[in-house]
Amino acid sequence: MTKSTLTRASQQLFRRSPDETFATLDDLWRHCQRQRDESTDMWERPESLRPMAEGDRLALAVGSDSPLRLNGWSFSQLCSLAGISKDTVNRLTPETAALVFEETMPRAGKPLQVHTQNTLVRSVHAASYTRLHNIELLSIVREFATDFGPPQAAGAEGTQGGTGLYCGEQDMFCFLVDPAGWTEIDGEAFAPGFFLWNSEVGKRSVGIQTFWFQAICRNHIVWDAVEVIDFSRKHTARVGDAVGEIRRLIHRLVERRDERRDCFAQVIAKAMKTSLGSEEEDVAKLLARHGVTRSMAKEALSIARQDGRFTIFSIVDALTRLSGQIANAGDRTDADAAASGLLALAK
Repeated sequence: MTKSTLTRASQQLFRRSPDETFATLDDLWRHCQRQRDESTDMWERPESLRPMAEGDRLALAVGSDSPLRLNGWSFSQLCSLAGISKDTVNRLTPETAALVFEETMPRAGKPLQVHTQNTLVRSVHAASYTRLHNIELLSIVREFATDFGPPQAAGAEGTQGGTGLYCGEQDMFCFLVDPAGWTEIDGEAFAPGFFLWNSEVGKRSVGIQTFWFQAICRNHIVWDAVEVIDFSRKHTARVGDAVGEIRRLIHRLVERRDERRDCFAQVIAKAMKTSLGSEEEDVAKLLARHGVTRSMAKEALSIARQDGRFTIFSIVDALTRLSGQIANAGDRTDADAAASGLLALAK
């Protein structure tokens, strides 16, 4: 079983500001719902877009409407559309910058998409771009991943207490796990989780990465992940198909969790009924064949006797408790492996 270390969430953690960080999924939902409700897409000929000076800033007039504010992303897109360097324009006065745009902006061609939120221009795109709103993806999460939530808040210095739930002017990122979804895969404990991302303004693709993990550190690095599945799609004409695929992947992750949890519950129920014997000497010999040391077997047997017999579950439970008291990590791993091997007898 190949294990991976996943760092997407950690990378997000260290680049997000406090105003892009959300404490709960409901908070993020309300923010994205408000963004969509307040947003409008205007289709305009290139010649109807006129960057102009407004006080100490550059604004964008669209047709005969009042000038709209630009943010960092939409300003960068305008510079790209005009074929000029953003760094160069930033060194000019707003009046001079407006003259540069007047000389360099395209004056013909297909209509452009101007995506606004109230009086702010969030993005300017060519006709080939197809928008996918963040709220559409969060609706899938609400529909299928009802038991999932953000991991523990990060506590590393300089991270602003990142939660794994982020949305800024350029993109959204969600890191969600099921804290009660632990189950066994090949004798080891794993829980399900996924990363979900999108950009309404063309900064990045839409995508998801699902996985089963064993640990998450304070920096939101996911350790020992297995069954990692990646999917992403660019915002072209068929981007709507991504919604269906993301729905399928989240639904499948939840189904697999339920299947494994049910299977594990059946194994535990059988382990609680299955006896390894009634004589300590016979059970001790069996434990030795499964890698349990003589001293640990003796302690486990003194804990595990139930109704004159030793069940698989009582022995495994005793070994697990004793393992937690072992100082050496290597010895703990050996003890846990031995306990898992015994639990397999109930399958």
